[in-house]
Amino acid sequence: MTKQEQNDYFYVCSLIEYIARQTKNKRGLVTGLLGLKGIKKLLDDAPVNHCLSFEQVSDEIIEEYKIPQGEFDTITGCQYAIPSFMDIGKLYSILIEDCAQPGNEPEELMRLFSSFISDEISDFRTGVYYQNPSYLECSYRAGYLLD
Repeated sequence: MTKQEQNDYFYVCSLIEYIARQTKNKRGLVTGLLGLKGIKKLLDDAPVNHCLSFEQVSDEIIEEYKIPQGEFDTITGCQYAIPSFMDIGKLYSILIEDCAQPGNEPEELMRLFSSFISDEISDFRTGVYYQNPSYLECSYRAGYLLD
């Protein structure tokens, strides 16, 4: 993966996390509504969208893809500071780079955001996000959180 592609995946993963938080949806629902075609479009548009605010881009995506308001709120009620949407986006981009077969990164993005590990990462009360990315990768590949 080139440096530009790494940046694009970091941006798109951060954007998905931002949209999911704004709409209170699971990350898998957001990527499911975007579809593979939408994910690829976001990746193609990433170099230009980097210059725009996350708020503006997310508002346009929410409207275009008709992403509804949900009830998956993992932020309200947290007693401690939570990681930023960009921190989470960086983690996802690392996992995609580590797990994807070359050329299949968009598909891996969709699988990763739709997997159990995404819900675990999003539950900020558990601290799974703070685990080593290698542990998260191994858990993701195993299909459950390893002991």
